Amino acid sequence: MPTLQFLGAIDTVTGSRYLVEADGARLLVDCGLFQGPKKLRERNWTAPPFDIASLDAIVLTHAHIDHSGYLPRLCKAGFKGRIFCTRGTSQLLGLLLPDAGFLQEEEARHANKWSTSRHHPALPLYTRRDAERCLEQLVAVDFHAPFAPVRGVRATYTRAGHIVGSGCLALDVGGCKLTFSGDVGRPADPIMKPPELLGPTDYLVIESTYGDRRHPKQDIEDALAKVIVETVEQRGVIVVPAFAVGRAQHLLHLVARLRAANRIPDVPVFLDSPMAIDATKLFCDHREDHGLSSDDCEAMCKIARYSRTTDESKAIDRAGGPMIVISASGMATGGRVLHHLARFLPDERSTVLFVGYQAAGTRGRSLIDRADELKIYGQYVPVRARIVQLDGLSAHADYAEMLDWLRASRLSPKRVFVTHGEPSAADAMRRRLVEAFGWDAMVPELGETIALEPR
Repeated sequence: MPTLQFLGAIDTVTGSRYLVEADGARLLVDCGLFQGPKKLRERNWTAPPFDIASLDAIVLTHAHIDHSGYLPRLCKAGFKGRIFCTRGTSQLLGLLLPDAGFLQEEEARHANKWSTSRHHPALPLYTRRDAERCLEQLVAVDFHAPFAPVRGVRATYTRAGHIVGSGCLALDVGGCKLTFSGDVGRPADPIMKPPELLGPTDYLVIESTYGDRRHPKQDIEDALAKVIVETVEQRGVIVVPAFAVGRAQHLLHLVARLRAANRIPDVPVFLDSPMAIDATKLFCDHREDHGLSSDDCEAMCKIARYSRTTDESKAIDRAGGPMIVISASGMATGGRVLHHLARFLPDERSTVLFVGYQAAGTRGRSLIDRADELKIYGQYVPVRARIVQLDGLSAHADYAEMLDWLRASRLSPKRVFVTHGEPSAADAMRRRLVEAFGWDAMVPELGETIALEPR
């Protein structure tokens, strides 16, 4: 009888990892990095609860680091098998994983410089070179095209509408069908096509990032224009910590539309993230995943000045406002945005604008929870800038959008496992699934193993 073990994304929105075993074969679905509080990040340094040499293959739902960022560590520790993903995901991983390795090296360097680690010397979880090596194990597959990641398992992707390449994964394993939602996009996203309906399944693993919340019913262009205009009038700087893949492109598209309509001032816009710059070009190359025209893509690419080098990035901080600075990372956990925050958080004329989910324990979460100071590179920076969060820019469906999607899919699973949400969100989603559909829904425990009964 096949089994499913939950090794991550439990009581948190990070560290997505699920172990599927059937007929002696072992398959890992997602291989994410734990992010947020220190107690979560420390899990990245713990060996997985299975023999790495016995793992036959890995299948990824999409490229975001909380679903893929542990790959270099696992490969470095001895995993030699194939890593399956969609073509869009494969291309994005070529950007994301080496960058993640570089950031790991930078964090270790800063920890050693400022003596902020109890380890001497502080070491990176993995390096850029480790990440580049693991890319050699990728196998790209097409949406809707069946493939066999391991003996006896048949797999298929449908589009999830979250980012380029994101997919819902259906597995035929041991006589039953097991479906992973991955991260599910919104039905009316300004740049991404909506998620495709799911096919029949016996077991469903579903995300619950917004399981206890609705996205605000607001005109997102109006809200964004208001923030920009008000900050520019004060001659301040709008600093946007944005996920390099997905949110950065969404923002560029909206800013380009607002500029074309003369709804915001003609101030400089900087895209200060080499990865986001490359991801923007890649986004335009994947017309099958998004709904923008060639003209829209061209406008999105031309609206910002690209800052590739560290010298160009530092020059932004010296210039001062008014201007718009879009930089990674989206939760302010690392990357160039930290330098911009250190520079502009003390400026009461400026605004820090969050446009995505902020996990517990991240700097982004601290700021939206109204922290009056923020620790950056070992120093506490006072928070005087205005902090704004626009939930309407999220790439995750809220609970009502999820229920509508599931209802339209006409599913009748034996059991549903609610993951990838903080405790209150996951439990709220579980209750809604029970009330709306009468499904047998549960929030699993970390490390819990479930036997999957064949049809």
